[in-house]
Amino acid sequence: MDIEHKQLVQLLPLLPLLAELGRTEHITETAELLGVPQSTVSRAIARASAIVGTELLVRDGRGVRLTPAAKALLPHIDAALGEFQTGLDLVRHESEVVRGRIAVSFQHTFGEATLPLLISAFRSRHPQTAFDLSQGARDGCLAELAAGSADLALTAPVATPSRTISSAALYREPLRLVVHDRHPLAGRRRVRVAEIRQEPFVAMGSGYGMRSLTDALFREAGFRPRIAFESQDSHTVRGLVSAGLGVSILPPGGSAPGRQDPSPGTGADHGGPGWVEIPLDSALAFREIGLAWRERRGGPDAEPDSVRLFRELVLRDGPALLAGFVRERSGS
Repeated sequence: MDIEHKQLVQLLPLLPLLAELGRTEHITETAELLGVPQSTVSRAIARASAIVGTELLVRDGRGVRLTPAAKALLPHIDAALGEFQTGLDLVRHESEVVRGRIAVSFQHTFGEATLPLLISAFRSRHPQTAFDLSQGARDGCLAELAAGSADLALTAPVATPSRTISSAALYREPLRLVVHDRHPLAGRRRVRVAEIRQEPFVAMGSGYGMRSLTDALFREAGFRPRIAFESQDSHTVRGLVSAGLGVSILPPGGSAPGRQDPSPGTGADHGGPGWVEIPLDSALAFREIGLAWRERRGGPDAEPDSVRLFRELVLRDGPALLAGFVRERSGS
């Protein structure tokens, strides 16, 4: 270590004291502000003067004053401390991000792939971030968001914006008629909703996003379905359909057990025992998935950096990230 570097190392612990002394020009006041004995300040000044090679403080009557050398040095000390504070703030900021917790409420159908894709993309950048997840019906997800127990909610349909809630659409996926593989409609390329007027219908329960979407489809077709069963889970709905207990309308099931391979020349998925999906001939046969979040005013309720960064990633990268997933599920 050369002499100049060694002197710099010796001076570094004294910089905060010298900066404070430059503001007060008073040893006693500096000592009180820093919470150290007055003798400590005096010794530090003497040591700094010896290292620099010139006096930094001189007596002036009953007080002290800075020498020209000290006044020339102080702006550089303040600049160095300011740069260090900037770096310290950055480190603390990044540390808070990776250690943050993000509470997400989501509908059941997003737990298999949609939400995991988004979380994986975020954790690849912030691997230590933790997630608190709550799964349920759309109404429940939005209630948790409004109550503050969730930071974000992933729902379909997209939440309606309000004074306290903001939302944005991420992607769309088609809705399809789900029937037993030996159902008379199983080989059709497309089906109108009116064609299942007499069929027992396996529905999602009230409060679920899919229930509101299927209700809208039936209103468009001009009838009320004959609901045979209600379920809280789309996998159960498909199971009941594959048992021949009714038909249903759901998003594409991807490679879920029971789904059959497409029959040549048709739009349906068809094969051995199980269920098949058929495209619906309706402009309303889709669901739009979106993210909702609470508007925060700052202060104690300000949005944590971890939540903000996850929300920004979902809104910025989510549509493209999920596009391939939608195509795979839809078979297109």
